[in-house]
Amino acid sequence: MKRIWIAIVRLCGWRMLLPEAGTRPELRRCVFAVAPHTAVSDFLVGAAYLWALDVNGHIFIKKEFFRWPLGGVLRRLGAIPIDRGNRKNDMVGAAVREFAKGGTFSLAITPEATRKPVHRWKRGFWEIARRAGVPIVPAYIDFGHKEIGLFETVWPTEDFEADVRRIHALYRSDMAKRPKQFVEADKSENL
Repeated sequence: MKRIWIAIVRLCGWRMLLPEAGTRPELRRCVFAVAPHTAVSDFLVGAAYLWALDVNGHIFIKKEFFRWPLGGVLRRLGAIPIDRGNRKNDMVGAAVREFAKGGTFSLAITPEATRKPVHRWKRGFWEIARRAGVPIVPAYIDFGHKEIGLFETVWPTEDFEADVRRIHALYRSDMAKRPKQFVEADKSENL
């Protein structure tokens, strides 16, 4: 199924920019920060890219998408349901515990946490990477050029504001499927 989906995405004109041999960052234990996130199709294209990278990636998706028949399919694709309205959920802690088990575990997170315009990125992706001791691999989905790729790996420091400014600045609104829904770094509250 994964190979078929990769082929479909490529047939739709998408270029998957894969790291060259010898330059590939550690992807089997990392947090992918994926942006811009302005459409559900980001997940469909992004999942194909993770599979093309041969990464068993996981992603948080709001629980409302897990109704039958989609729920079973999403779980098999590595999606983890979350209840964003329940403050008792400890998604960061759960992800850190999963990383602590050792072995391979990668998690793709959209720092915006929604498809609507966001002026301040959530800190969960950074907190998970920092507490788990794994790198953040900024990944992009560029609808304007129909390409998917990775930026240089970022190791989280103790300074969230500096780290998020550095990562957010990598992305442009013209990459988004809906450019008006992506708030660029110079217009965000992450400055």
